[in-house]
Amino acid sequence: MSTHPIAIIGAGLAGAAAAWSLARRGHDVVLLERTTPASAFGSSHGSARILRYTYPDAFYTGLMVEARRGWDELEALHGERLITPTGSLDYGATREPGALAAVLSGYGIPHELVSAAEAASRWPGFAFDGPVLWHESAGVIDAEATVEAMVGLAIAAGAQLRQDWTAARVIAHGEDFLVESAAGDTVLASHVVVAAGGWLPALLGELGLPSATLAAFPPLEVRQEQALHFPYRDVDAAWPTFINKRSDIQVYGLPGGRDAGFRGQKVAEYNGGRVIGSALEHDRVVDPVKRERLVAYVERALPGLVPEPYAETTCLFTNAPADEFIIDRTGGVTILSPCSGHAAKFAPLLGEITARLVTGEDSGISRFRPLAALAGA
Repeated sequence: MSTHPIAIIGAGLAGAAAAWSLARRGHDVVLLERTTPASAFGSSHGSARILRYTYPDAFYTGLMVEARRGWDELEALHGERLITPTGSLDYGATREPGALAAVLSGYGIPHELVSAAEAASRWPGFAFDGPVLWHESAGVIDAEATVEAMVGLAIAAGAQLRQDWTAARVIAHGEDFLVESAAGDTVLASHVVVAAGGWLPALLGELGLPSATLAAFPPLEVRQEQALHFPYRDVDAAWPTFINKRSDIQVYGLPGGRDAGFRGQKVAEYNGGRVIGSALEHDRVVDPVKRERLVAYVERALPGLVPEPYAETTCLFTNAPADEFIIDRTGGVTILSPCSGHAAKFAPLLGEITARLVTGEDSGISRFRPLAALAGA
């Protein structure tokens, strides 16, 4: 059996979770990060991500119930809160609040389905045009602090972190693997976990995977998303997170946290950003046309906000078919690509699932393994 470490490429939420899960099991781990953990050029930076249980697919709601236990453990070990309770609102014709309520009922998750009139009286900062689902268990994840917590716990368990280390290729080396950086440095590893996020499309062909595996790999679409922060009219009002899906636009929002001085709501259009080839094309420039589209939405749909953004940011969504995650292993390489902009809430559990795969166990979730049959794993 190889005595070389497990190399993990990428120190965002997924890679950090995998490093923590493997290191706490006693494995030798080296975490390779092209810049710094939770870099602003990736998908895990900043202090505001939504934690929610509302999914039309009950599978993901059940997964969140399991993931929450991991969050509770992580917060206890870290010694500080990583999730701020806010509650959440789901509304809009294509969001189907009634169907979401039925899923929550199946798991015994407290919720209320209320009329537009009642919702308007309880949350006057919103303009509703139909029934609204409220569930109090939702909250806001501090993504950057979570990465720092998991990396810290992984290092405490013996893992190494190498920053400013850009993985360029993976080369088979007998029963092991040679991970080579863009600068020519190398790490000899017994197994490689690729948690490269939006860089995966550019790196995929350099992982030494069989041609049949590459041909069968689900197509990935990387988008440069953008979010704007709008000030609260009433600075003392308690704002929940929200998802509003209509035929003409899909918008989500959440309290912006320390990213924007705790004084406004972070609002974004789901998959509203431009499509790019990979994170290599992420220029962090907000599209002025899309900015105005979002400002117009806030003006008509969120009267509790001043429709003048005081801060803005960009981030990456790496979309897979059906908004599914890809956590699969082929030989000694595990692809950890929890895609489509909704993985942050599952972070501790994603690390556990990955650790099972790497150590030869069944991951327990076959739908995340599109390559398993092809690889015979």
